[in-house]
Amino acid sequence: MTYMTYKDVLGRRSEILKRNIDQMILKDNRQGLSLYESNVYQSMLKKLHHNESALQEARKQDET
Repeated sequence: MTYMTYKDVLGRRSEILKRNIDQMILKDNRQGLSLYESNVYQSMLKKLHHNESALQEARKQDET
């Protein structure tokens, strides 16, 4: 059994968030988003930003 490192988990989470955000952008361009969907979209953007910051910090710690 292989285990994912913390950086692997953060990287995977970023990939998933980016894919979901892309899908929301496409839907918004086609037909618009409901208020609920818009709130979910904003929440995903915040999570992605936080996740990317954590990933950068983990990478910096590995360099030292």
